[in-house]
Amino acid sequence: MDARRPRLRRTLISALATTLALQIAARFIQGVAGGIFPLAFGIVRDEFPREKVAGGIGLLSAILGVGGGLGIVLAGLIVEHLDFHWLFWIPLITTVVAALLTWKLVPESPVRTPGRVNWLAAALMTIGVSAVLLAVSETTVWGWGGAKTLLVGAFGFAVIAAWIAVEVRSSTPLIDMTMMRIRGVWTANAAAFLLGGGMYASFIILPQFAQLPTSTGFGFGASVFVSGLYLLPSTVGMTLLGLWAGRISARFGSRWALLVGTAFTFASFLLLALAHDHPWQMLTSAALLGVGIGLAFAALGNLVVQAVSPEQTGVATGVNTVMRTLGGALGGQLSATFIASNVAASGLPTVTGFTESYWMATGFLALCFGAGLLVPKTLGRSAPPSPPPSEPVGVAEPAAV
Repeated sequence: MDARRPRLRRTLISALATTLALQIAARFIQGVAGGIFPLAFGIVRDEFPREKVAGGIGLLSAILGVGGGLGIVLAGLIVEHLDFHWLFWIPLITTVVAALLTWKLVPESPVRTPGRVNWLAAALMTIGVSAVLLAVSETTVWGWGGAKTLLVGAFGFAVIAAWIAVEVRSSTPLIDMTMMRIRGVWTANAAAFLLGGGMYASFIILPQFAQLPTSTGFGFGASVFVSGLYLLPSTVGMTLLGLWAGRISARFGSRWALLVGTAFTFASFLLLALAHDHPWQMLTSAALLGVGIGLAFAALGNLVVQAVSPEQTGVATGVNTVMRTLGGALGGQLSATFIASNVAASGLPTVTGFTESYWMATGFLALCFGAGLLVPKTLGRSAPPSPPPSEPVGVAEPAAV
């Protein structure tokens, strides 16, 4: 429940910010609010009837993608007609409403796992991951083989190794590395990382591609708002598939949903890599992306939950969300690097950088499909509804997880 407060503070600070430094500080606080989603997964598993857990988790997972796509569409409309501060005032209002509704309507989870924050592990993980992402983001200045890139990247990986060593030896680990060795967990995390690398890149490059002037020979000359509409088919697809996630998981299994969703997403970027001359091609790709992400996101949440015990639900789903975000950060940085490295004399990007980004995302999704094949088949289907009690009236039925 406390995860609401950092989000409220972050949005308020962003809305009032007048300097870049303050805006960055506010965005830093946003990371704390990421704990909302793992908490929500845990509450769904604890409170929902057994037969509805898959649908609830699938819908929550799909909302991660829906929110990103819808946010881009609405952001364009806000920027064109309002001051940019409204990009934060409007979310602040909706967040306040959501916090009140959560306080009044969402039940508290009965599951309690005592523990404390391992601050050393948290610091090592943050420094290590940040250093690796910094090295990738600065390749346009330092070069992929530059001394600074290699040095900062090596430092980041060394710190990550130290973080893992601390976690393994800790009596109160930030992330239980024993849990991470479970095949159903590490395969789902690998798939989440690779899926994020492909999907989040699209949120950056598709609107930018559409906004470039027609004089470039490939851009569509769209406004900020219209360029966001190119992602509308993906938002619709993610929403519809999220609503059907439970039935799909029960009928075919979450493993199957992950594989099919990854295949649709792969086809989306392959289409863009091969053909991106007309708006209909981008719209078709966005529709395929929405179907694929809607299926795959819902499947990942269910696969992780099915692989761990109830008290590990929050941590396991939290790590899966982090892996998806890290993959997205890497994919986005790589896309930005490709585009920035291919600029015409006019100062505008060339089509080469976008094509390289599409192929990069296609490669991420091909690897994601391979990770999906490694998911244990025993996690394929969600648990069937609990049978009616056979005990006499007056005897309590064991609670279903």
